[in-house]
Amino acid sequence: MKTLLIVYHSMTGGTLQMAQAAAQGAEAEDAVTVRLLHAGEAGGEDVLAADGYLFATPENLAAISGQLKDFFDRSYYPVLDRINGRPYGVLVCAGSDGSNAARQIERIATGWRLRQVAPPLIVCTRAQTPEEILRPKQIGATDRERCEELGAALASGLAMGVF
Repeated sequence: MKTLLIVYHSMTGGTLQMAQAAAQGAEAEDAVTVRLLHAGEAGGEDVLAADGYLFATPENLAAISGQLKDFFDRSYYPVLDRINGRPYGVLVCAGSDGSNAARQIERIATGWRLRQVAPPLIVCTRAQTPEEILRPKQIGATDRERCEELGAALASGLAMGVF
């Protein structure tokens, strides 16, 4: 049995919806256990116990969220050189762009020597005013389906031993 770890942080619900959709897609694969953990609850032992990863974050000031950064800070050295080659994907709930947040995760994953198996999936909400940014988000069905497909693809690849 393989394990897919999905680590997320969400302030307004958008990233959580994306992570849940990915988990739902991955759970369709019987040979894979899916662990959906908030970044504050996840740590190095969870990373070591998983065979693949999905990292999900909101874009905060053109960066990953502080909570996800904290997860990486706490987990980075305890797992360094112990997870080389494992597959990962990225989900970003962005207000305007999301590419810098995705790039930050890619740099961390490069240090861990993980293997990116799909391009970052960025959902742009276009929230630009303080009111829009702080308002609870509702991710549309098409974007949730994209997240579900990414989760399913990661889980299928793990189950088949492709990665």
